[in-house]
Amino acid sequence: MVKKFNIHSRSQIDFIDITLEILKSVEESNTINGFCYIFIPHTTASVTINENADPDVVFDIKKALEKIVPFEENYKHLEGNSAAHIKASLMGSSEIIFIESGKLVLGTWQGIYFCEFDGPRTRNVLIKIT
Repeated sequence: MVKKFNIHSRSQIDFIDITLEILKSVEESNTINGFCYIFIPHTTASVTINENADPDVVFDIKKALEKIVPFEENYKHLEGNSAAHIKASLMGSSEIIFIESGKLVLGTWQGIYFCEFDGPRTRNVLIKIT
């Protein structure tokens, strides 16, 4: 069974910590040992796992992505959001996390982030627990 929840980004680039929502889904599934698959079904958004203790990490990731793929560039895509497509491809559309003893296996400082690159928008996050 696939669970879906909506997320609302607040700006063009937005990293939203979705760790608690994912943890809740794992608890509700009553899965003891398995896998949690997270998929973002959008071409200008992504998901990543990174530090969620210091907000400067997210700031630095956003800044680095803007240097690598600036929004103002001579792209050919007519919608004007090529940079968002490229950033989403670089970050990736899915994550797989182990579940052991009913808990997600994440490092001490790790959190799960929905990454928006073409917002603000309402988006979907899909979760499958096996």
